[in-house]
Amino acid sequence: MTEDNYLGNMYQRFPVTIERGEGAKLYDINGKEYIDCMGGYGVALVGHRNPRVVAALKAQLDKIITVHTSLYNKTREEFLDNLMRIAPKGLTQVHMGNSGTEAVEAAIKFARKFTGKSGMVAMNGSYHGKSLGSLSVTFNPKYRKSFMPLVEKVAFSPFGDIETLRTKIDFDTAFVIMEPIQGESGINVAPDGFLQDVRKLCDERGILLIFDEIQAGLGRTGKMWASDHWNTIPDIMCLAKGIAGGVPMSATLTRPDILAAMSKGEHSSTFGGNPLSCAAGIATIQALTQDGLVDNAAKMGKIFMEGLEKLKQKHPIIRDVRGKGMMIGVEMKFEVKDILLDGIQEGVLLLYSGRNILRFLPPLVMSEAEITKVLEVLDRLFTKESERRKNVQG
Repeated sequence: MTEDNYLGNMYQRFPVTIERGEGAKLYDINGKEYIDCMGGYGVALVGHRNPRVVAALKAQLDKIITVHTSLYNKTREEFLDNLMRIAPKGLTQVHMGNSGTEAVEAAIKFARKFTGKSGMVAMNGSYHGKSLGSLSVTFNPKYRKSFMPLVEKVAFSPFGDIETLRTKIDFDTAFVIMEPIQGESGINVAPDGFLQDVRKLCDERGILLIFDEIQAGLGRTGKMWASDHWNTIPDIMCLAKGIAGGVPMSATLTRPDILAAMSKGEHSSTFGGNPLSCAAGIATIQALTQDGLVDNAAKMGKIFMEGLEKLKQKHPIIRDVRGKGMMIGVEMKFEVKDILLDGIQEGVLLLYSGRNILRFLPPLVMSEAEITKVLEVLDRLFTKESERRKNVQG
């Protein structure tokens, strides 16, 4: 592929050149159809070429593309009004950026400025981005080792272990940051009660709780926020990925007193809150709230999970199936590289987490018929992989 001559070797790439998309399907330059279980790593939340998003972008293009936040803009104002209607109670202030890692960077700065402390606690298995600040609270050593030293005073605690977390917090801890459901490390769902226990611990110690809902939020898990499954509200919440239907955008939501601690010029974003992204963001929120996509994620996710559980019973090579809504992980007993490549041949684009976990982040518009087809393909792929392993071992 010609792109490889210019982009370097920083991405795991697959031999598919995508030309267009529609809903939960993608089409390559030869017209071959694929069911998209990657979802652009969760970005294609409301489906490819969502009609609301496309119409909003076209209308905004006829007005203006960029308005810096030093000036006011009605499209930005409308987006913020829409966002506040779905935001967790009390998170009434917003900083707008362009990506998940930017949302986390902002959260780190806001928390440290507000508390006057510098210590940070994240979870084992966490993923919060790859810029230096967000990388500092990302757990996986393979991302960190080449860029040491990172930001100091970061401790990691086992995900789901409240007692160990108590020991990681000290007098200089500013915040605890966590994903309610860990994505990149393999769709690890918080144990029941853990989020509530962390909330209580943060309140007791006078530190902030940050939820990274960049991958799990905005209806992905069958509720608007993944943390809604445990009725827990953070002090700061990070959003990005699908928030603008595929257009780059992020939002860091905070309590009003937290953002009030920041002075003019201490943090900003040139492109943050641009009208084009805001128009797409309005359409995305409308799709989620008016087109039943959150409910569809819950319904289709249940069907998907039940089908995967049946495959687990049939195929011993499957170790575990876990997740909520349309955020699902299938842990295998071997590396999944061959399954990914075979899936391409079968017309299904699959995602991975690490070497042995299939991760499903499809558009929330996915239908039962599309899920059924994916399950049929997976059944064949798992059968083929079992035979391949038998032949290697035999």
